[in-house]
Amino acid sequence: MTDHTHADTLRTPIVAVLGHVDHGKTSLLDTIRGSAVSEGEAGAITQHIGATDIPLDTISGMAGELIDPSDFDLPGLLFIDTPGHHSFSTLRARGGALADIAVLVVDVNDGFQPQTEEAIDILRRTGTPFVVAANKVDTTPGWNPQDGEPIQKSMDAQSERAKSMLDENLYEIIGQLSDAGFSADLYWRVQDFQKNIGVVPLSALTAEGVPDLLTVLMGLSQRFMKEEMAIDVTGPGEGTVLEVKDERGFGATVDTVVYDGVIRNGDTVVVGGQNEPIVTEIRALLRPRPLAEIRTEKQFEKVGEIGAAAGVKIAAPDLDDAMAGAPVRVVRDRTVDQVVEEVKAELAEIEVETSENGVVVKADTLGSLEAMANALREAEVPILRAEVGDIAPRDIAVAETANQDEHKAILGFNVDLLKNAESDLENADVKLFKNEVIYQLVEDYERYVEEKQRAQQETVLDKVVRPARFRILPDHTFRQNDPAVVGVEVISGTLQNNRNVGYFEGNEFERVGDLSGIQKQGDDVDEARAGERVSIAIDGPTVGRDIEEGDTLWTEVPEKHAKILEQELKEEITADEREALQGYLETRRKRDPFWGK
Repeated sequence: MTDHTHADTLRTPIVAVLGHVDHGKTSLLDTIRGSAVSEGEAGAITQHIGATDIPLDTISGMAGELIDPSDFDLPGLLFIDTPGHHSFSTLRARGGALADIAVLVVDVNDGFQPQTEEAIDILRRTGTPFVVAANKVDTTPGWNPQDGEPIQKSMDAQSERAKSMLDENLYEIIGQLSDAGFSADLYWRVQDFQKNIGVVPLSALTAEGVPDLLTVLMGLSQRFMKEEMAIDVTGPGEGTVLEVKDERGFGATVDTVVYDGVIRNGDTVVVGGQNEPIVTEIRALLRPRPLAEIRTEKQFEKVGEIGAAAGVKIAAPDLDDAMAGAPVRVVRDRTVDQVVEEVKAELAEIEVETSENGVVVKADTLGSLEAMANALREAEVPILRAEVGDIAPRDIAVAETANQDEHKAILGFNVDLLKNAESDLENADVKLFKNEVIYQLVEDYERYVEEKQRAQQETVLDKVVRPARFRILPDHTFRQNDPAVVGVEVISGTLQNNRNVGYFEGNEFERVGDLSGIQKQGDDVDEARAGERVSIAIDGPTVGRDIEEGDTLWTEVPEKHAKILEQELKEEITADEREALQGYLETRRKRDPFWGK
């Protein structure tokens, strides 16, 4: 790195806004943009692709007495709309998150929701510093809105009742943060933002508290990120793909956030692709036309170059296979091979471990694919194949090749089923799970597997020979042989008809015959439970020679069945059946320690 002493080499910090689906992320971004637009003339705000740049003077205008612009030498803040903004995806820059700092939006009335937990997980994993925007304070019963004012001023204007209701909700959120392992407090009470998370109460609707949010973000960036904001202004540009989009007249384009260096029209770039990195030459760098010219037909204007940090749309040949979340690198003074290797290495960090068998996973971005892989690893679900993109016919074909039934499944996070794959899915023995919340997706799949296993166990249980130990009652011989008919009491287990029975001579099992009938109070039955007395017919033995009154007999459980009962169905059988099984196995294993294992 060269020496960066001039102020103009500090780039804008990149801010990501995340949170649960209806907690007001989009409206917060709109409010920040809107207040910024009304603050200065529209020209102050450069619209970027997938991002909004708010310069320092605009921020200090909005924040009023909260900010002294001379305290800052960072140029402002760049808010990125995380793509498919329904969910947060970990967009990456070299080895870390793309966002330098994040705003976690939480509805002050609802507190933490599934996607909030997910966002927190990702922030924790990537180590991204963040502040919490406790949104919708204006919905507190009896709230008296103070449009655009700093939040403490606004809170002073509220009734005691409204204030205490809001406080209760805020402390609830602080408690939830602490459960998630973060020490947090209302931002004006936080001494050290590196140790504590600041909570900023605000309303995206009335903009009260928005000045505070901008102040806290500026302060955090200035204090803790100044070194990281130093960039090589003229170096080869580096960025991350937000989204791949087809644009009329340009074909496939990539919406990119540039976080280092500069990208120029005509540059050769390497972009991460579905299979191999894509090497291509930039045909056009596009950004939205200024608000003033929005009436013109063309929504984009071409620019010659773009420097960090900025959002830009890159038009170039061969971008169809580019991937959301993948790196974009300008080649400039290096060899193409060198840069291709760099991009491969960066993608390799995100490689998902796949195994010989498992489920097929599809997600909208590399970041969400990675988050899915982590969640499935924790749930011990193996992955056969993981890719970015919508669900295509070949995904269904791959899922069908899984060797276990429960792995014939596709888990799709924030992706669609392509039209040409619909009939394939209907005709395939493949189950599709789709959701916009990662852990919900994993839970749906786990529930499906459990139900499948339970159903399998029930059919297996119907076929398995149940263990039983029973005793021939004295004075209960009704017939000596062909078949022998005797009265018995079942000591433990379930005595089933049409089973082989016998006894242990030492540790040897001696089969005496086959049960051909069970009668309970004169009626034929299929089985008798522990504690019941029934009369049974046994083909084979003669009472007085092969068996005696008072003898204890056992149902003969085939070794394979014994193994299934002990290893898979132990929880499904009754306590007395377990007891009979235990006794049977112990005796068998005295002779052969590995019997039924």
